[in-house]
Amino acid sequence: MKANGNADRIIGTTRRPLAMRAAVLGCALLALGACSSIRETRGFVNDPVLVRSIQPGIDNRRSVEGTLGRPTFESQYGDPTWYYISSVTGRRPFVRPRIRDHSVLKVEFDQAGNVATVDRSGVEEVVYLQPDGDETPTLGRERSFLEDLFGNIGQVGGVGPGAGPGGPGGP
Repeated sequence: MKANGNADRIIGTTRRPLAMRAAVLGCALLALGACSSIRETRGFVNDPVLVRSIQPGIDNRRSVEGTLGRPTFESQYGDPTWYYISSVTGRRPFVRPRIRDHSVLKVEFDQAGNVATVDRSGVEEVVYLQPDGDETPTLGRERSFLEDLFGNIGQVGGVGPGAGPGGPGGP
């Protein structure tokens, strides 16, 4: 029996390092998975089959709405135009999102409500703006903190025509 007890001890000691290695490997895989990219879809979900089914001269507003749904936005001026905007971004933890795919579907209607044109554009027409500095330039003069703090003393509620007890116009 002592031999079996020693064998159990030997097997038990070899199992511990294996279990420890498996736990460490599992934690490493979980940590590695946390660094993967996060994919986010925003706006219209672009289905190429549905988009290709919209045909000028055949479809109208009702059929386009039934096929693609309500537009992302509609034109306010000029010819009636519906815009469907889709954007897919990818970001890694602690990093700004980057645009992976961007598409704009422009469906233009004639005065009768029938589809006149269907145009598609992509990320090549996206304009990236870089703000100039931390401040927005404005007209006027630069005021200090103290001028902002004490600048209106004596300006508001001063004695003038119609000002007195009871407010403007008298008692």
